[in-house]
Amino acid sequence: MKINFRRCAGTIAIAVGIGIGCLSVPNANAAEDQDYSKNKTYQQGMREGKNDGAHHKDHSKKRHFRRDEDQKAYESGYQKGHGN
Repeated sequence: MKINFRRCAGTIAIAVGIGIGCLSVPNANAAEDQDYSKNKTYQQGMREGKNDGAHHKDHSKKRHFRRDEDQKAYESGYQKGHGN
C-alpha cells in the first residue's frame, strides 16, 4: 500500500489551521465581557444614558474620547443606562 505524502501533509496543514483558528476565537469575545463598572467614563455614560432614557432622547450627546478603551466604556455605560 502506497502512502501519498502530499495528501497527508495537506490534511495535517488544514487540521493545524483549524486548531489555531479555534483557539483564537475565545480571545475575541474577552473585550466585550470586560467589567467597566469602576471606570469614570463608564459611569458618565451610565448617567447620561439614564437621563436620556428618562427624557425619551436618543443619544443626545455624542462624546468622543481619545482612547478606544474609554470610548468603549462610555458606550457600554450609556447603553446600560438607557435601557438597551
